[in-house]
Amino acid sequence: MTYQESVNPVSLTAELIRCPSVTPAEAGTLELLQIRLEDAGFDCERIDRNGVSNLYAKWNGGGHGPIFGFNGHTDVVPPGDVSAWSFDPFSGDIADGWILGRGAVDMKSGVAAFVCAAIDFVRTHPKAGSIAITVTGDEEGQATDGTVAILDWMRAQGETMDVCLVGEPTSQNELGDEVKIGRRGSLTAYFTAYGKQGHSAYPHKAKNPVPVIAWLVDRLSHTPLDQGTENFAPSTLVVTGIDTNNQASNVIPLTCRAMANIRYNDLHDTTRLIDWLWQQKEAAETTFGMRIDMEQQLSGDCFLTPPGPLSDLVVSAIEAKCQQQPMLSTSGGTSDARFIKDICPVVEFGLCNTTMHEIDERVRVQDIERLRDIYYEILDRYFS
Repeated sequence: MTYQESVNPVSLTAELIRCPSVTPAEAGTLELLQIRLEDAGFDCERIDRNGVSNLYAKWNGGGHGPIFGFNGHTDVVPPGDVSAWSFDPFSGDIADGWILGRGAVDMKSGVAAFVCAAIDFVRTHPKAGSIAITVTGDEEGQATDGTVAILDWMRAQGETMDVCLVGEPTSQNELGDEVKIGRRGSLTAYFTAYGKQGHSAYPHKAKNPVPVIAWLVDRLSHTPLDQGTENFAPSTLVVTGIDTNNQASNVIPLTCRAMANIRYNDLHDTTRLIDWLWQQKEAAETTFGMRIDMEQQLSGDCFLTPPGPLSDLVVSAIEAKCQQQPMLSTSGGTSDARFIKDICPVVEFGLCNTTMHEIDERVRVQDIERLRDIYYEILDRYFS
């Protein structure tokens, strides 16, 4: 099956939405993309690892010239309670100028837009330069065998990118109002206090770990980490859970566990943050005479692509197509840009993120078409 005609980003988005690719299921999404890219002359390679499916596609029209990269993902978060939706979350239907379904915003429409922009560009500029497209099925999951696997394969094959644009939904209120030039780091700490279980009527015979954890997380929550930097907002620590796994109201639990997530800016690194968390943990142990274990998980380190040629290029293309100047931002959560920054400068730009991960996720049809046009403009300016 081939597609000789120009690929429409709206119809391609609808086809992708109809594939129920809840992470890490591929569900046919990469096959759809591979068919269209190979038909346009891209060399495609499936890079599957540990049950995660990924796609690498490259157009070699530029010989040894610069390589422009796009990155995105086709996996989506679960729809949740399907009965709460106003429509089938995997319908891909179009109604009143909106395309509907899980992944419409995050980020099947973004993938469709840059795939279609790349195909249209190489058909009109067959010798302009090289384009590399990387699409993963693991961004919404553990993110250990998605873009990371693609980059590992690229290094082994001697492949690279000179710059990369990640098509995540970065716009806030209207298409083109925000471009991400970096992201805060994300570090999660897990604390487990070990007391002595007992009857709540005889607290003197037990050792309650709950007040100990409450003291620790209160101390953590009310300690400012910094005041922010030129390109980043102040770092934050948010307690995201306290649990005893205790179902009985008259039992003092043996253990109490807490989770805290730190989103940190470029004033910090993970080693110093972990040292600081460890010191707070030890202070609680000393104060209450109770053992507390700590574990930590790093989701991604803080990074910044300083304002310069790449962000200027993206901003100029947005200004040309949207008649507005976007704000350069480092807000929000993590994305696969945290991995790509290790091989080349990277920025993120895509659709409005208003309904991402929500019930009744949807995006305006005209925004998908405009996004394709902006991506095409970026390619045109980059290679000219």
